[in-house]
Amino acid sequence: MRLVSICPSNTELVAYLGLAPFLVGVDDFSDWPEEIDGLPRLGPDLDIDMDKLEALQPDLVLASLSVPGMEKNIERLKERGIPFHIFNPNSLEEIGDDLLTLGRLTGHEKRAAEVVSDYRKTIEEYRRISRTIDEKPSLYWEWWPKPVFTPGGVNWLTEISELAGARNLFSDEEVASVQTDWKTVKEKDPDHICLVWVGVRTNKVNPSLLDKRREWDEMKAMKTEQVHVLEEPYFCRPSPRLLIGLQKIASIVHPELYPDFKEHGQDPLLKQR
Repeated sequence: MRLVSICPSNTELVAYLGLAPFLVGVDDFSDWPEEIDGLPRLGPDLDIDMDKLEALQPDLVLASLSVPGMEKNIERLKERGIPFHIFNPNSLEEIGDDLLTLGRLTGHEKRAAEVVSDYRKTIEEYRRISRTIDEKPSLYWEWWPKPVFTPGGVNWLTEISELAGARNLFSDEEVASVQTDWKTVKEKDPDHICLVWVGVRTNKVNPSLLDKRREWDEMKAMKTEQVHVLEEPYFCRPSPRLLIGLQKIASIVHPELYPDFKEHGQDPLLKQR
């Protein structure tokens, strides 16, 4: 089967089912697993080169609506009559369902069921620990600095926060993404600041910029030096790699309760294979 993925998270779904050898092309931003190195690159996920994609003669294109603007790709696929499937999860449960769907679409239902079983067991393990925690610190997740975007209640990072024994600072907003401002964040005064700028590599995120924000030096997280620059692929992409992010943030927020990330930070699904 000739598969094309035009979104990094979809490429990762493919990898977890062991289907990377079936990929014949990916978007420019897909960077995992290593097996995709050398594959034809079809452009950024918001502006896929459809001529190049069509020339690959895919049996199935794995599309996405996880980022505003991807609708353009869907319309172009429809116009050309190219077979595709859209993934658009907002929760950890929906990511598991997407794995099962991909297994069905590709004839690998058994493998998908095994992966999802391990995926859900890991989530339940962290949920069990979280239930024992009474004091749950607040986490401010910064997706973008200006204008300020942060995940709302209808997003996997709210779940990740809860599983890590904490709470998303904007979990009361019943949307997937919230546009806010520095003043509002300052007034909410989070216990931790988590910088995960979408599409930006960790080494390009400069936490010293926070010092220039008005009155942010008065915030708890700044005073206690609880500012964390985190890996964007582990927190911003709707794929099972979010479980790596869960392990990391849990070990930061409650190191006395959760496994140390340095020792147990490998992928919990791939380790079990």
